[in-house]
Amino acid sequence: MTLLTFNVIKVLGISAVASLIAMVWCPFLIDFLYKHKLWKKQAGKKAISGEEAVVFNKLHQERETKAPRMGGLLIWLTTVFVVLFFWILSLLFPNTFFENLNFLSRSQTWLPLFTLIVASFVGLIDDILVVSSLGGYIGGGLSFKKRLIIVSLIGLVGGIWFYAKLGWDIISIPLIGHFSIGVFYVPLFILVMIACWSGGIIDGIDGLAGGSFASIFGAFTIIAFSQGKVDLATFCAVITGTLFSFLWFNIPPARFYMSEVGTLGLATTLSVIAFLTDSVFVLPIIAGLLVVEVGSVIIQLLSKKFRKKKIFQSTPIHHHFEAIGWPAYKVTMRFWVVGIVLAIIGVVIKLLG
Repeated sequence: MTLLTFNVIKVLGISAVASLIAMVWCPFLIDFLYKHKLWKKQAGKKAISGEEAVVFNKLHQERETKAPRMGGLLIWLTTVFVVLFFWILSLLFPNTFFENLNFLSRSQTWLPLFTLIVASFVGLIDDILVVSSLGGYIGGGLSFKKRLIIVSLIGLVGGIWFYAKLGWDIISIPLIGHFSIGVFYVPLFILVMIACWSGGIIDGIDGLAGGSFASIFGAFTIIAFSQGKVDLATFCAVITGTLFSFLWFNIPPARFYMSEVGTLGLATTLSVIAFLTDSVFVLPIIAGLLVVEVGSVIIQLLSKKFRKKKIFQSTPIHHHFEAIGWPAYKVTMRFWVVGIVLAIIGVVIKLLG
């Protein structure tokens, strides 16, 4: 067996294992979430600008109090379990086939795994506050300001680690060249992490976030593999595999929502992986759906501030399409298609560069 063949088997095989494990234990997670009624007790949502999100609440008020949150636990816990499982397996059977399946490595997977655990834990706290109707907005939870501060701190720690500890300050722009940006690497890291986290607002329709993140992490699986970072590629593939299983239970009608425990962990981990693969400048293409979602909110806020009227009926933009009459499943499927195409384009540009 050639090394290339083994690496392909490692990436795809472990991804399949992760997907199967997630599929097997997800019904137990669902039973737990419903048994303890872990959904919002008070329907309703406020816009970032502070007023009640009237259109959104009209579209989603009934669904929000009937399906539990914390579906992202499936992704977070399965990924951590699979990483530790193959690591322990390598310790129990050294100098064997199983040792080579370990993908927990200091140079490639420690940072994204640490980020996933920390950010997902913060998201879990937010979800617990939401289902308890405690916190900073209608329905409970951490306020936008608090979450922004936490994400910024995670980005600050990550940026300092990359710059001071690893000595990274080079940014590559595909088809143009490589540039040393010095200490500005740190604020760029924070900015990218905030941008990725902001894209978590795509979690608003059954199946939308799961499918969107699956195409994004699938793209970074290919990029990491092309760079010889097999452990990182395996890590991305594991997340992709768990997302496929998540989708099995999240397609309409969703059995649960990903919520902050999923989107916060995935988004912040995504930013770390983008820097590890030096793909920051293709990230807006690969994660184009997240960019469009955040962009629609920014445009709406600016229009309301300066023009005193809205451009979209509701934001993020997927709610606008719902408001004008698109069935939710049509919005989801079309976003999936666009997301896959953007991911392919981003990968091609990165490989060309």
